[in-house]
Amino acid sequence: MTRMKASRLPLALLALLATTATAAAQQSDTVPIPENLVPDGIPPIPRSLVDQVRPYTEYRSAGLADWHPTRREMLIATRFASTPQIHRVSMPLGARSQLTFFDEPVTFASYEPRTGAYFLFTKDVGGNEFGQIFRYDFATRRSVRLTRGDRSQNGGIRWSHAGDRIAYGSTRRNGADRDLYVMNPADSASDRMVLEVQGGGWGVADWSPDDRRLIALEGLSVNRARLWLVDLPDGARREVVPLGASDTVAYGGARFSADGRSLYLTTDQDSEFLRLARLDLASRRLTVLTPRIAHDVVSFEPSHDGRTIAFVVNQDGRFALYLLDTTTGRYRPVPGVPLGIIGGLHWHPTRNLLGFTLSTIRSPGDVYVLDPARQSLTRWTESETGGLDTSTLPEPELIRWTSFDGREITGFYYRPPAKFTGKRPVIVDIHGGPESQALPGFQGRQTYFLAELGVAIIEPNV
Repeated sequence: MTRMKASRLPLALLALLATTATAAAQQSDTVPIPENLVPDGIPPIPRSLVDQVRPYTEYRSAGLADWHPTRREMLIATRFASTPQIHRVSMPLGARSQLTFFDEPVTFASYEPRTGAYFLFTKDVGGNEFGQIFRYDFATRRSVRLTRGDRSQNGGIRWSHAGDRIAYGSTRRNGADRDLYVMNPADSASDRMVLEVQGGGWGVADWSPDDRRLIALEGLSVNRARLWLVDLPDGARREVVPLGASDTVAYGGARFSADGRSLYLTTDQDSEFLRLARLDLASRRLTVLTPRIAHDVVSFEPSHDGRTIAFVVNQDGRFALYLLDTTTGRYRPVPGVPLGIIGGLHWHPTRNLLGFTLSTIRSPGDVYVLDPARQSLTRWTESETGGLDTSTLPEPELIRWTSFDGREITGFYYRPPAKFTGKRPVIVDIHGGPESQALPGFQGRQTYFLAELGVAIIEPNV
């Protein structure tokens, strides 16, 4: 019966139906072009290519947020749904227990430093960058908002040494100037402004050991900053090292020494690079602690007992981790750290353990823990890479060449896996400037060119 009805259809209609069916089949096999784009010379993109590329976009990473104050466990930020959230990890490569569940990403978290009864985190709404401070209570498993002012930025949290207060910056007064506030997070009504400022570059760097003063950093530009001592509770301030109108000294961070008489900081004073130094608060004498390192010290973190400082050096894009003994002033590189981008240094409050986050060519970001006494490095998380085997990817090479005007240029050369032989095509990927830098971390979508097409990649630092 069906064949009889079909045979009676006009040939023109049959041809039209066949053409429509073929077009529909072709359309289902290619990616539709959005209406707001006009392709010019671009062939149809097969859906099979989309399926092939998808694993290279579905990786996730893990970043260290904070150590528990007494236990050997930590908070990390990682993504299992559409946004990164805070999870708890209790052992190396242990299960990740999710604690926050929001549509907006949550990447910062800080334990209450006495018992760990709660942690603080920041979150905005819809990516509006008006971050607010929240408290997550383990007893109730609920989150409570602590800060006020929907259209204000709140963050840069620093805990007092007693663990009963935080200092942070907020723009709630006028939406522009980042004033400094102090609050007991257990009672948001205790929130009060301690320093009214002008400018949006202010932040709390540290509390003094007796919790009577703050060290505040005022960023004016990428190469100019000021350091201020802020007395509590009256809010009186004085500049640590007064700058003239033409001074271009930069500071990358500052922390009090254990006795409160000095500041550890990074500065480019009298140098082309940010160097780790100690500043005596009474005499204002600056002692450079890393004079032989002709590279930027990009981050540092003193241990809670003040005996050791961990710091990271950016050596033409290659990150190196060092430990400095504050008694002798001697420092040494930490061997065995894979080539990659090191960040998020956190010393455990009661154990001699240093945690940090590392991104490499084979991992988009994972947490590692260094035990300096045993000289051992332990991986605590192993983030998924979309089902891809990244173990065959060679580490990037730091390369150097001379430019047309005689200057040395450095960059990173990413080789395809060994299965690709002979001469290979090359992508030269030049980053934006002037402050950007190509770093040897996970390549994400670009890994597709390496692993599937055998295309080499060169990222020059111009």
